[in-house]
Amino acid sequence: MMTLLHTVLALVLSWTGLSSVLYIFSTGLFTVVALWTARLLLRHAWYTHKLSCFSKPQTRSWLLGHLGKMQSTEEGLQRVDDLVQTYKHSCCWFLGPFYHLVRLFHPDYVKPLLMAPASITVKDELIYHNLQPWLGNSVLISNGEVWSRKRRLLTPAFHFDILKSYIAVFNSSAKTMHDKWCRLVAEGKTNLEMFDHVTLMTLDSLLKCAFSYDKDCPSRSSSEYVSAIVELSDLIIERREKNILHHWDWIYWKTRQGERFKQALNTVHRFTRDVVEKRRTLLNQQRETEAQSEIAPTAQKRKDFVDILLLTKDEDGQGLTDEEMQAEANTFMFAGHDTTASAICWTLYNLARHEHYQEKCRQEVMDLIEGRDGQEIQWEDLSNLPFTTMCIKESLRLHSPVQAVTRSYTQDMVLPGNRTVPAGTICLVSIYGTHHNPTVWTNPHRFDPSNKKSQTSHAFIPFSSGPRNCIGQKFAMVELRVVVALTLLRFRLTPGVNPELGSSRVRRLPQLVLRAEGGLWLQLEPLNT
Repeated sequence: MMTLLHTVLALVLSWTGLSSVLYIFSTGLFTVVALWTARLLLRHAWYTHKLSCFSKPQTRSWLLGHLGKMQSTEEGLQRVDDLVQTYKHSCCWFLGPFYHLVRLFHPDYVKPLLMAPASITVKDELIYHNLQPWLGNSVLISNGEVWSRKRRLLTPAFHFDILKSYIAVFNSSAKTMHDKWCRLVAEGKTNLEMFDHVTLMTLDSLLKCAFSYDKDCPSRSSSEYVSAIVELSDLIIERREKNILHHWDWIYWKTRQGERFKQALNTVHRFTRDVVEKRRTLLNQQRETEAQSEIAPTAQKRKDFVDILLLTKDEDGQGLTDEEMQAEANTFMFAGHDTTASAICWTLYNLARHEHYQEKCRQEVMDLIEGRDGQEIQWEDLSNLPFTTMCIKESLRLHSPVQAVTRSYTQDMVLPGNRTVPAGTICLVSIYGTHHNPTVWTNPHRFDPSNKKSQTSHAFIPFSSGPRNCIGQKFAMVELRVVVALTLLRFRLTPGVNPELGSSRVRRLPQLVLRAEGGLWLQLEPLNT
C-alpha cells in the first residue's frame, strides 16, 4: 500500500507542485489519501482475481498494468491486430489500479454483451464521462429509464417516410460539393483532401434534413464548427490516453488542455443553440400565422429531427427540457455528420485503390439512370445498387468510422468458455478487432466486396448492435449510397499524394471517428457522363 501511496503523492507533486503535497500533510488529508489508496488497492486486487479467467497481455507491472499501451495511432491499431492474432476472442486489460477492462473481438463474445437488455447496460465512465460536457445526458450517454424515454421520443425522426424526403437534400448537397471540385480541378488542383470537403457536405445535408437550417456549407472552404469538432476530438483522445490524472475533472479543467476544451466547447454549443433557436422561432411564427388565419392549415409538414425535439411529448404529456434538447441536438449534430463523413471518405479511398471495383460500381449507377434527364438518385434506386452497397459495407468493415464501443453492466455477464465478467467491469467491444479477426473473416485486411460476408451473427457491427445500437444508421446508409453513387458518376478516383508524407501512403488515425494522419488525399478526374 505504501508503494501506491508514494506513487500517488509523486504524481500529485509532479503535476501540482510541492505546495499541494505540503497542504495534504498539514491539513490532515494525508489520512484521507491513505484510506483512498487502501481502498483502491483492495479493489484492484479483487478485479485482478475475478478477471483471471481471461488471458492477460504482458503488463508494465502489477500496479501500472497496461497504462500507456493503448494508443490512437496506426501503431495502436496494429497492436489490436496482434492482440486478436494472439488471444482470438478476448483478454483483460488494466489501466493502472483505476480501470479494469475486458477487451472483446469475437462475435460469440460480443453478442451477449451488445444484446443485453438496456435496463442492465450502463455507459461507462472511461469513455463517455469525457463526452458529457459536450453531449450532455443525451440518448448516447444516458442510462435506464431516462435513456428509454429519450429513445422512444426520438425514434420517429428516423422513420422511412421521413428518410425518403431527405433524398433530394443528399442529391443537392453532393452536387454543390462536386461543382466545387470541378472548379478546383479547372484551376489545376486535382489532388484534394477528402475529409475537408466531405465533412462540410455531410454537415450541410444534416442541417438541412434534420434542422431545416440552410448554411450552404459545401461551397465553403472551412467551418468554425467543424474545426471545433476536430479540436474536441483531439483533446478527448489526448485526455484519455496521455495522462491518467486528467481523468479527474478538478485537475483537468485547471490545465491548458482543459481551457482549450472549454473554448472549442463554447463554439460548438453556440452553433447548435443558434440552429435550435432559429427553428423554434420559425415554428412559433407558423403557429401564430395559422391561429390568426381564417384559412384552414395546409397538410401537416413532415417533422424534422428538431421538430421532434421541440414538439414531441411522452405518455405523461412531458416534452424535452431546454437542457435535454440541447444535449440531443449536440449529439445528433456531431454523430450525424462526422461518422457519415468518415464512412464516405474511406469508401471513396477504397474504391480509388481498386479500379476494377470502382468501374463496376460506376457502370451499375450509369445503367440505373440511363435515359433520365438529370443525374439524381431516387429513393427507389437505393435497392437497385447491390454491388455499390456491397462495396460500402466492405469499406465499413475494413474502415469502420467508430473503432470500439464500451459498456459496463449492473450484473455479472456470462460469456463462452465459462468466463464471467463481473458487474462494473468495463467491456471494450472492439469493432475494429471483430472486423479484422482472422478466425471470423478470410483475408480480413483485404478489401474484397465480392466475398460473402461472414454468416456469423455479430461479425459485422459498424453501427453496434442490440437495444443501444446507432439510432441514425438508416440515415447514414441512405446518404452513403447517394453520395458514393453520384461521386463515381461524376469523377474517376485514384490515390492522391499526402503533402506531409510526400507519398500516397495512408496512416490511419482512430480518434472519435476514424481519420487519416495529414488527411485522406485522392486524385480527381471529372467524367463527361
